[in-house]
Amino acid sequence: MQNYSGYQTPHLTTATTAPLHLLERQLIHHENAIENWFLEQWRLTPAPVYGSVDLRNAGFKLAPVDMNLFPAGFNNLNKDFLPLSITAATVAVTKFLPDAKNILVIPENHTRNPYYWENIKTLLYILKEAGFTAELGSLLEDAQDIPLSSGEKLKLETIIREENRIGLKNFKPDIVLLNNDLTEGIPEILQHLQQPIIPPAELGWHQRLKSGHFQYYADVSQEFAKLIDIDPWFIAPLFHHCGELDFMQREGESCLVKNIKQLLSDIQKKYDEYEIPHKPFVIVKADAGTYGMAVMTVRDAEEVHSLNRKQRTQMAKTKGGQPVHSVIVQEGVYTFETWGVGNSVAEPVVYLWGERVVGGFYRVHKERGVDENLNSPGMHFEPLAFVKTCHKPIADAPNGECQNRFYAYGVIARLSMLASAREILEQKK
Repeated sequence: MQNYSGYQTPHLTTATTAPLHLLERQLIHHENAIENWFLEQWRLTPAPVYGSVDLRNAGFKLAPVDMNLFPAGFNNLNKDFLPLSITAATVAVTKFLPDAKNILVIPENHTRNPYYWENIKTLLYILKEAGFTAELGSLLEDAQDIPLSSGEKLKLETIIREENRIGLKNFKPDIVLLNNDLTEGIPEILQHLQQPIIPPAELGWHQRLKSGHFQYYADVSQEFAKLIDIDPWFIAPLFHHCGELDFMQREGESCLVKNIKQLLSDIQKKYDEYEIPHKPFVIVKADAGTYGMAVMTVRDAEEVHSLNRKQRTQMAKTKGGQPVHSVIVQEGVYTFETWGVGNSVAEPVVYLWGERVVGGFYRVHKERGVDENLNSPGMHFEPLAFVKTCHKPIADAPNGECQNRFYAYGVIARLSMLASAREILEQKK
């Protein structure tokens, strides 16, 4: 096994200028074995139609911290490389329905976020350029066209149902593509349909748990680590789950404190083993949901006892006002990547259609630290140019070749996608 002891803090600026670290070199060294392994895994367990993976790169550790089956940032991808998405989308959709031609895209119900609708505009563009006819169908009864900043409008119609099929007044789709995470549950109109729904509605946040995904990911990372002879900790965050919580009533607080203490201790043991000179921290976040809501950094378990009312209120609800009754207590992974002249803290987000990495971007935050959640107000995005970068590293590249860093990102993102594929397979049983 590779020796990672004696680690020193990396001096990253961006992924395109920083030296490669030992973990990344190990991934590149085993490229042939890795790609053959993935081919076999996708044969056994087909990938979800699309997804996005939030990564954190601490140099000594490169790991996913979130995985979204209903990605909402296609507008942040590098426009010059959308052909990668177009090609991959064709393959990803037709794997689920080989003769698919008409796709009904179901977006989120909220209409206040203009960036979300730019995401939908880009998603429709990808699908149409891939040769499909794609239309928007809303779960809202009073759906209205959506104005964009460009002056255009997105046509949005209310979905109608006839027997066991859904569609629009003048559009009969073959397949339904969800871009709605169904936090509030599966509406009756989407239940017991003849048409395929991708990703499965059962994997919405009303049912899916982050702790469940990361257990699948832990299993995947164990298998993968054996393949390339590394400690799986270098690519997987440790985590605990804590349920039966009520932040406002302070119920379940002792359970939360106990889990945080145990996890901080477990992380410290790993830091000691590899001589990592940093203080462990954990991220406590709602076990279901997205948009960076109900998330906090904890560096000492006793901090939980001193949460003020505002902090408890922020942790009590997630998207759509859904109450938080369970959390994932996840190992905090530092990000030592920064962007721009101000050295703003950054983290990569990788996008996939099926098994193929198609692009990504940095989430950048000028006001957050290296141990904090960046998915919060004040963030902005910087697109990454994924061309050859995630599929073929350069074996003899000098330190700092972006292809090799991006290849490492792509490997870890695909591991998370594989974990999601196993989630879906289990859900079907």
